[in-house]
Amino acid sequence: MIRVVVADDQPLVRAGFAAVLAHPDDIESVGEAADGEEAVSVVIRERPDVVLMDVRMPKVDGIEATRRIAADDRCADVKVIILTTFDLDEYVYGALQAGASAFLLKDVAPEQLLDAIRVIARGDALLAPSVTKRLIARFADGAPLDDRALVGLTERELDVLAHVARGLSNAELADQLNISVPTAKTHVSRVLTKLGARDRAQLVAIAYETGLVRPGYEP
Repeated sequence: MIRVVVADDQPLVRAGFAAVLAHPDDIESVGEAADGEEAVSVVIRERPDVVLMDVRMPKVDGIEATRRIAADDRCADVKVIILTTFDLDEYVYGALQAGASAFLLKDVAPEQLLDAIRVIARGDALLAPSVTKRLIARFADGAPLDDRALVGLTERELDVLAHVARGLSNAELADQLNISVPTAKTHVSRVLTKLGARDRAQLVAIAYETGLVRPGYEP
């Protein structure tokens, strides 16, 4: 059972999410919060698998709440999905930097939301297509890139990181590199550890930040 906490300052939105989460047999809602400060408290208490986190909330916003959750050792296994009506660059990158595992817009269909929860719960990352395009554009036209963070990676690990940045799952990665799925998982785990990244979402950001991959890149 995938345990989920919903954080949103609008009661009707929380009720809507609760209704969606009530149907599947493998997902359950274990808590709600009306602001970021309460969200952090509820997450620490309930230790859910996934948090649906709004961005604009009173007291503490969703980005800061995500940062606090990611920094708390008690919440090491908690994954955060940022849900917002605002498809803005500063929210996308801020969420990834804070430790979010996914960024979706609130107009996502119920089944897509449930699928996203399942994807995140099993350790993968997920970005809405429009969000991915904005993220890529930021690093295509933004500040100078710096690949020094990648110095400790082997050639194989650099290859793995490049493929992860394209959104490949472990199974797809294994197929591309002609290795087993367990070996692919091991490589991804080593890259996460060496780069100090929380999950695949942060690996995507690092790959573009450092210039390892660029828009249109195909390993």
